[in-house]
This record gives sequence, structure tokens and C-alpha cells, in this order.
Amino acid sequence: MRYMIIERFRTGRAADVYRRFRERGRLAPDGLRYVASWVDVEITTCFQIMECDDRALLDQWMENWSDLVEFEVVPVMDSARAAQIMLERDG
Repeated sequence: MRYMIIERFRTGRAADVYRRFRERGRLAPDGLRYVASWVDVEITTCFQIMECDDRALLDQWMENWSDLVEFEVVPVMDSARAAQIMLERDG
């Protein structure tokens, strides 16, 4: 399953996020895969795609960052899959 993770850096904590990342890496458990990410120009929000077969892995990863980041998790699929589902529904 793929997830769009919206990470809102806690006020004044962006430098701490990047420092921890430099020092300790992504802190993702085995089985959680990073796909891609983008950061807004104000460096307050990160939009990240992650993949895993077990949602608990995502929760474990977010716990490692929850002191610095507030998370929103949105399960997502690619547009081709959505189009296929809609085609099947329309018959």
C-alpha cells in the first residue's frame, strides 16, 4: 500500500528535523519503503510517499518523529489504478 504522508514541522523545529535526518537517517523500520518527497518553499511541510504492507510499520516510523512533526496519512493509488477501478464500476 502507498501512503501520502503530510508532515507539518512543529513550529520552529524544521532545523531539528533536518539535523536528526542527517545524524540518524530516516529511522524507518524494515519493510517501510521511502518512494519520494517534496517540501514546500517555506520549509514547513513535507509531502512524502511511503510504501508498506503493514500499516503498523508506518505508525512505528511516525512515532520516531512525533516530537518534531505532526502527521496526516492518506492512503493513495496511482491514477491508472483509479481509472481501472472506475471503468470496472461503470461496467
